[in-house]
Amino acid sequence: MRPVCFRPVARALTVISLISWASFVSSEPKHGIAMYGDPALPQDFVSLPYANPDAPKGGKIVTGNTGGFDSLNPFVLKGTVPWQLRHLAYESLMGRNWDEPFTLYGLLAESVETGPNREWVEFTLREEARFSDGTPVTVADVIWSYEVLGTRGHPRYLGFWSKVDRIEQTGPRSVRLTFNTPDRELALIAGLRPILKKAQWDGKDITAATLNDIPIGTAPYTVADFEAGRHVTLRRNPDYWAKDLPLRQGIANLDEIRIDFYGDGDVMFEAFKAGALSYYREFNAEAWAARYDFPAVTSGEIVKSEIPHQKPSGMTGLAMNTRRAPFDDIRVRDALIHAFNYEFIADTLTGGRQPRINSYFSGSYLAMSSGPAPKEVAALLIPYADSLSTDVLAAYELPASDGSARNRRNMRKAMQLLDAAGFEVQNGVMHAPDGQPFTFEILLRQGDKQDQAIVDIYRKSLEKLGIFVTVTTVDNAQYNQRLNDFNFDMTDFRRALSLSPGNEQALYWGSAAAAQEGSRNLMGIASPAVDAMITRLTRAESPDAFETAAHALDRALTTGRYVIPIWTYAVGRIAHKSDLKFPDTLPIYGDGVEWLPGVWWHDLSAE
Repeated sequence: MRPVCFRPVARALTVISLISWASFVSSEPKHGIAMYGDPALPQDFVSLPYANPDAPKGGKIVTGNTGGFDSLNPFVLKGTVPWQLRHLAYESLMGRNWDEPFTLYGLLAESVETGPNREWVEFTLREEARFSDGTPVTVADVIWSYEVLGTRGHPRYLGFWSKVDRIEQTGPRSVRLTFNTPDRELALIAGLRPILKKAQWDGKDITAATLNDIPIGTAPYTVADFEAGRHVTLRRNPDYWAKDLPLRQGIANLDEIRIDFYGDGDVMFEAFKAGALSYYREFNAEAWAARYDFPAVTSGEIVKSEIPHQKPSGMTGLAMNTRRAPFDDIRVRDALIHAFNYEFIADTLTGGRQPRINSYFSGSYLAMSSGPAPKEVAALLIPYADSLSTDVLAAYELPASDGSARNRRNMRKAMQLLDAAGFEVQNGVMHAPDGQPFTFEILLRQGDKQDQAIVDIYRKSLEKLGIFVTVTTVDNAQYNQRLNDFNFDMTDFRRALSLSPGNEQALYWGSAAAAQEGSRNLMGIASPAVDAMITRLTRAESPDAFETAAHALDRALTTGRYVIPIWTYAVGRIAHKSDLKFPDTLPIYGDGVEWLPGVWWHDLSAE
C-alpha cells in the first residue's frame, strides 16, 4: 500500500484564515474569491498545490459504472447521464481549489469583482477562452447559459437563478449579476455555473435533446465515441484553450478516459480483476482487507492506495419519504431507526471496520456537539421548538445495540414508539391506526449488492415487529425516474457534504425543494427550523456565526430522524494499476473525480 503525504489543515489555522472574511470588500477585479477571507494562492501561483505541473501527458484509462445511460446532456432533468460527464467535459467561469474549503480562481474568467456586500458579482472573460470547436466564448454565451439553465435546466440550477435580480453585459468581455437576496455565497455559486454554447441550441429545445445532442463545452475532454448504455469515451482536446493556464497545470494528463458500464458491482469488480479496468474504488473496508489477494495484486501490477481527507461524513443510509404516511410521524421513523441493528449489520458486512455516521457533518468541526446543545446553538433552535424533535437540545445519540442478532433492548424501544403512535400487533402483523397492515417498499438500484445485503438483514428485524417489507430493485433509468417523482417509501441514500455548506443545503433539505420534481430533498423535509438555519449559513457575518449555524442545522437534521445512517467513508480506498500515479501532496477534500482522474497521470516509462 503506497504511503501518501497528507498536508493537514488544523482547525486553529483554519480559524486564523477566516478572521478577515467578514471584512472582505472588493473595490477592484481580483484573480480569485474565497467564501472566507482571501484566496490562499497568490495571483502568480504556478499550479494547484495537489497537482504535479511536470506530470507527463498521454496514455488512457478505463473506468466502470454500474447500470447504463440514455443521455449525454447532464444539464437537464431528462435521462440518465454518466455522472462523470458534468465534471470532466464542461467548465465554468471559475474553478475550485480542492485544498481550500471554498475558494475559486479564474478559469473562463480572468478576474472577478464584487460589491461591498457581495450584492453583485462581475466577471471578465479571458480573451483566449474557447469552446472545444474553436469558437470564442462570449458574454452572450454566458448570459444565455445562466438564463436557460436557470429556467429550464436541471433543478440543481433553479434555486440560484431565483436569487438573481438581473444579469447584464457591462463591457466587451464582462458580465454582471445583481442579486435580490443578501447572500455572500451567491457570488461564488455564480462562478461555478457551466457555460454552454448558445449558437448550438438556436431553434432547438435543450430539454428535448436526443442522445446525439451533446452540449458543446470548453473543458479539456470531449465525447469522442459512445454506444448507448455500454460505453462512453472522452478524449483530451490537443487544442484545449487553457492548457497553459496555471489552474490547469498538471490537470487532465490522460489522453483518453473510457467509461464502461456493467450490470452490477460484482461484475464490474471481476472485470477489474481481469485487467479490463484501470482502477476500482472500494467502499467496503472488509472487502478491502479480504478480497484483494488476486494475482495482479500479489505481483504488484495492482496497487492499493488509501486517501485520507478532512471532509464531513455527509449522510449515507436509508432515506424515509416523509411525504407518505406513516413516515410523516417522527415516532415511526424513530422506531425504524431503533429496529436497524447497525452493530450487527456492520460486523457482518464490513467486519466492524468502518465507524458509523453520527450526524450529517460528523468528522469535521461543523458537526453538532456530542452533549446537550451549547447555549448559542440552543438560542437558534428554541424559536422553532414546536416544529422540532423534543430532544433536539438534548445529548442525542443514535441507538446502539450489543452487537448480537437479537437487538432486544432497541426492539423493545421500537415497539414502545409504535405503540405510542397508535400501532398494534394483530396475529403477528403490525397494523397502523387506520387498521391497515404496516407494510412498505424499499427501492434499490439494480446491481447494488451491498445495499441489498444491508436490507436483507434489516428486513428480518422488521418482521420480528410484524412489519413486512418488499424490496424492489430496478434499473438506473427506472430508479432515477422514481426518485425524481418521489415514488418510494424508503430508498438508499448518499449525500456528500463540503467544508463550506451553503445554498446547496436548500436543495438537499429545504422546504421549497420538498415538492420540486427532481430535487435532491428525497426525504421531503419541510422544516421551518432547517430553512432558517440554511439562511443563517448563507448570511453569516463571522466565522463563529457560520459554525454555530452549521451546528444547529446538523442537530435539526439529525434529531429529525429522516435517514437511517450507516457507516462513514473516512478514507478513500482505490486499487489501481501500478503505472497510474498521483502526487504525494493530497487536497483536504481527498478523493473525487477532480482528483482521480483529474490530477493522475500514466507513467509512460512503465510500458
